[in-house]
This record gives sequence, structure tokens and C-alpha cells, in this order.
Amino acid sequence: MSAPAAREPLLQVSGLRAGYGAVEVLFGVDLALRPGEVLALMGRNGAGKSSLLKALIGLMPRASGRVRFEGRDILGLPSYRICRLGLGWVPEDRRIFTDLTVAENLQVGRRPARPGVPAWTEERLLRLFPNLAGMLDRPAARMSGGEQQMLTVARTLMGNPRLVLLDEPSEGVAPRIVEQMAATILALKHEGLAVLLSEQNLGFAAAVADRACVLDRGEVRLDAPMRELATSPALRRSLLAV
Repeated sequence: MSAPAAREPLLQVSGLRAGYGAVEVLFGVDLALRPGEVLALMGRNGAGKSSLLKALIGLMPRASGRVRFEGRDILGLPSYRICRLGLGWVPEDRRIFTDLTVAENLQVGRRPARPGVPAWTEERLLRLFPNLAGMLDRPAARMSGGEQQMLTVARTLMGNPRLVLLDEPSEGVAPRIVEQMAATILALKHEGLAVLLSEQNLGFAAAVADRACVLDRGEVRLDAPMRELATSPALRRSLLAV
């Protein structure tokens, strides 16, 4: 995929270090993400991908360095304030409200429209996720894993974010859902949203991402166009092979 034209970064991460107690898991991470860009965060299991997303959204107990979102320093802010600024998070474990219906889960995520950002309504989201249209009154506990994944993304979009953090959206779901998730990410990109995607499925990442940022043991080993990683067996062996 071709990268968007150069624009000022929406998200700028500089020298980010983070850890749990005395155990450090991120070591001076630098990355930048621009509006309308999809950046695939890749690496082996334990490389620090999910920890980086948690640090960005304010869920790591210890973090230092600099994280700027729309020119504002957000490192150290509580998660709810970061989300209200327009940074949405779709966690790997989904965290839907299983005792609420699909429609109620969507309403939980509702936030006012933001200037310059597409306003997501329930009607628009049901066009993007047609599978959810026929189950608005269904308790979320009675959905499949893939359906819950779609609901989590839709609930996040109800907050009208400028940037979405997606943690392993293709993991453990049916191929049909993986295809729908890829189409969803491309639709968000078309709308001008930025997406930071933590992903181990190289084929999925290559289908949607402009750039790849590969982590290894909490450090950035590669920040390059996605095609450079996707077409180089040597890079894949050195950076991603188990």
C-alpha cells in the first residue's frame, strides 16, 4: 500500500520506557503516526506490542519519555482523559459488557462528535458491521468471539476517535471475520482515521498497513514501509521467525 502524503504526526512517541514494578518491558520506543495512516506494530510473542498500546492509553503502572497526541503531552494522564481527547482502544480481550445487549454496549461508548472527525452513529456502524444489525437486542454474552470483536470495534468508534489502537484483531476469529476486520480498517483509513495495529498475522497486516514497526524485546528494530517487510524473507526471518 502507498503511504499517505507527509503530514504532521497525530501521535508522536519519543524515548518511551515502561514497565511493571521493577521489570521494564519497553526501552526507549520512538514512533510517529499521521492522520489516515495505518501502522502495523509487529514482533514475536512477548516483544512488547500490547504493553506499548497500554502505555499509550495510560494503563501501564510505570512509564516515562514523551507521548504527544495532536501536539498535547498525554503521558501520565488517566485513561479516561486520554480517550476523551480522541484516542480509542480496542483491547485484545475485548472487554464488552456481556450482561448488556449489543445496542446497550454501543450506547456505553457514545461520545459527542469532534470537529474534523467522522461522526459515528449507530446507523453508520451497522452499515459498516452488518452482522450486528440483526442482533441489537441480543445479550453480548450470546455472541461468537468474532462478533464480540466487531462489537468492541463498533463501541470504540461510537466515541468518535481520531486514532484507534487495535490489539490483535485477527487472533482467534474465523477467516470470514478476519476479512471483515481488514475491510473495516481500510474503511477507517478512507475516513481519515489513524490506526495503530498490533498484529502477528503478516498477511493481514500487509493487506491494510502503510508502514510496519517491528518490536523485539521492547525495542524498535525496524520502522519501514510495510512492503519492505512483506517482501523480504530475510527481514521476516530475522525479526519475526520464532
